[in-house]
Amino acid sequence: MGLNPEEVSAVIQKEIARYETKLEMESVGTILQVGDGIARIWGLEDVMMSELVTFPGDITGMVLNLEADNVGVAIFGSDQGIKEGDTVKRTGKVAQVPVGDALIGRVVNSIGEPIDGKGPIVTDKYRLLEGGAPNVVQRQPVKEPMMTGLKAIDAMIPVGRGQRELIIGDRQTGKTAIAIDAIINQKDTDVFCIYVAVGQKASSVARVVEILDQAGAMEYTTVVSATANDPAPLQYIAPYAGCAIGEEFLYTGRHALVIYDDLSKQAQSYRQLSLLLRRPPGREAYPGDIFYCHSRLLERASKLSDEEGGGSLTALPIIETQASDVSAYIPTNVISITDGQIYLLPDLFFAGVRPAIDVGISVSRVGGNAQTKAMKKIAGSLRLDLAQYRELAAFAQFGSDMDAATKKQLIRGERMVEILKQGQYVPQSLSRQVAIIWAGANGYLDDVDLSAIAKFEEEYLAFVEREFPDMMHAIKNEKAISDATDKKLHEAAKKFKEQFSA
Repeated sequence: MGLNPEEVSAVIQKEIARYETKLEMESVGTILQVGDGIARIWGLEDVMMSELVTFPGDITGMVLNLEADNVGVAIFGSDQGIKEGDTVKRTGKVAQVPVGDALIGRVVNSIGEPIDGKGPIVTDKYRLLEGGAPNVVQRQPVKEPMMTGLKAIDAMIPVGRGQRELIIGDRQTGKTAIAIDAIINQKDTDVFCIYVAVGQKASSVARVVEILDQAGAMEYTTVVSATANDPAPLQYIAPYAGCAIGEEFLYTGRHALVIYDDLSKQAQSYRQLSLLLRRPPGREAYPGDIFYCHSRLLERASKLSDEEGGGSLTALPIIETQASDVSAYIPTNVISITDGQIYLLPDLFFAGVRPAIDVGISVSRVGGNAQTKAMKKIAGSLRLDLAQYRELAAFAQFGSDMDAATKKQLIRGERMVEILKQGQYVPQSLSRQVAIIWAGANGYLDDVDLSAIAKFEEEYLAFVEREFPDMMHAIKNEKAISDATDKKLHEAAKKFKEQFSA
């Protein structure tokens, strides 16, 4: 078949007319030096602080240092395949994570990628890692309770929605257990939970996920995991990622609880990054902005005003102390930022008082504002009574003669300590807490043998739920103890005491 030259030239002319030149400019840089999760890059003159850049092999990094002749970048992943002379490209995006309802029930890493094998996360919503904190006008005071389900905390160190309450103590004193209890206790509430694990063993994180799963808590929980095996940059940004996920609920008029477990490991990863970036070290070799690193994170927790939607983000940061030293650099920093602390004492923990809360040092700076009227009424003097009991117990060891009033105070104190003990992962409802603390505070356990207190509590609560359901219902709904409820509580305690045998 012969080709017609006119046809060929017509086709070529058409194609030439349709052809458009498209000039695209791409900002690229060259790696000068790489190692220990840090890369120094030359040529990215117009790059932004905290901007994401891409390395060969689809590895992302975040700009942390802007210097006169180069840029310091933290690499989110392994730096094994990255070498000097490689090209690095700008993305134009400041560091952000996916957020929204699609993340509920999932386990993700610090950049929001799923690591639970349940498929991709489909969401079109993103939030900046470093979001701004609400200003004074946008907030309202903390006055709504955020029940943890732990008698000792809800009675004496109450946490409110929008509060930042520090959990502090040595390793293996039950810090994470308190946080998990608080998550499990949100089961029938409207609070979404985010658990951020920083620098922990992967097996520990897997165990936490399993416990939450068994308790049915993963249905409203997101776990952000940056294990000890992950590079320092991922451990450093994990709390910010968790906070951004929580802020999606805060700004859509919902309620969220975020747990940072723990910020001392995050501080260590930030120290590592800062020293590698040649930033000048300060006290304990931490960089000068370590306080700001934590304050800008924790300030994002708040209770928004009704005009802003009335959402709340409650933060429970965890700090691990060394040899009970609360006056170390990071603990004092975080104590000064938060609205109170729950201090766990190893001596109490090993003596069998669990949760091992030291009532003397622990405090909630929101106090009774974040308590229901029922709890305020029965727990008003509990804190003081326990502190006095501890003092008296120290004197009583010397075996000196005591008057009847002192003996009575010791007996009551011992019983209240026993009542406040609680098993792991069995948070209690408000009505159950009120019923048993009321019985102890009103002297109904004074003549019960110490070893039988746990049995008394279990049987008494089962009894009141069975025989006095209307009373328990009234406490739950009214969140107060009326005169009628008080009468019924007396009646229930007397009735049960008649049939109880230790």
